[in-house]
Amino acid sequence: MKKYICLILCVSVVLFAFNCCGKGDAAQGITDILTTGKPENENTTSTETPSVTNLAPKINSSTVVDDGNNGKSYPIDFSNMVITGEAGGKTLTGYTALPKITYTATENTGNYSSEKKSHSHGPASGGEPHHTVVQFQKDFDPFSAVTLDTVSEEKVLYLTFDCGYEHDNLTSDVLDTLKEKQVPATFFCTLDHVKSEPELITRMIKEGHIVGNHSTTHPSFAEIDRTQMAKELETFENYLRENYGYAAKFFRFPAGEYTHSALDLVASLGYVSVFWSVAYNDWNTDNIQGKDYAVETVMSRLHDGAIILLHSVSHDNAEALPEIIDKAREQGYEFRSLTALE
Repeated sequence: MKKYICLILCVSVVLFAFNCCGKGDAAQGITDILTTGKPENENTTSTETPSVTNLAPKINSSTVVDDGNNGKSYPIDFSNMVITGEAGGKTLTGYTALPKITYTATENTGNYSSEKKSHSHGPASGGEPHHTVVQFQKDFDPFSAVTLDTVSEEKVLYLTFDCGYEHDNLTSDVLDTLKEKQVPATFFCTLDHVKSEPELITRMIKEGHIVGNHSTTHPSFAEIDRTQMAKELETFENYLRENYGYAAKFFRFPAGEYTHSALDLVASLGYVSVFWSVAYNDWNTDNIQGKDYAVETVMSRLHDGAIILLHSVSHDNAEALPEIIDKAREQGYEFRSLTALE
């Protein structure tokens, strides 16, 4: 009988000790939750809002752009954004012809919207981009598209021109200024322009500028299907490859019209879509407002990382360009090629 009593007492002591320890742990757990919101052994995640700069990842050849939703990555390679053939070829530039490519339209696996959008912007002021431009860039980030450089910590500008046709030989005047001032630029051309102005296009390439893809027939990419989009890029690029020994993987949407599906398709073919953050009404050849107006308007809208859109058919632009370049440099700005975005 004494043995049973001893056994019962021993078991009771063990259960009492175990129960006390368990309550201690539970009490500590409750304390952790009250003070941190989570038990001590769980990780917490910061809810701090990232800055605009952090929302615009740098595009370069060592990383791929991820849309953050379905893990899609795009084959953007800044080490091969502009390629040429070898010297001594028989193309218009004297380079060897590049092999032709075939672009197959990728499927819209991300179910991206086909809703028509038009790029627009408010005028920059005080050296800062308009808030609408900043919002556009956040929307473009997942698709390898740029409307301004939010990464560089230096005062940089990117000069771009849209070229669909020639007017009063003004593109030649623009090239003369760029050569004199040693400023790189990108000329977004249509296929008709590339075919009709071989001397100008050759000069752009040989003087170190980028000839960007502005499509074959200048359609609204918000109104054609993905197969047509791929064909627009392919036909233009192959003409440059065969006749100039040259290709560049920068694209500008005709009229700035796009859809998220179009952004996805263009990026899936290895192109960077280039929009703009500084522009003004300069495309109407009948609307001549004078050199001073062009200088004042462009200079008032400059900001760090600006992508400037001008049209090469404007007398105002051709006459104002030397002064715009000089005044921008006086303010500490440096003009860079789009290839420097990496």
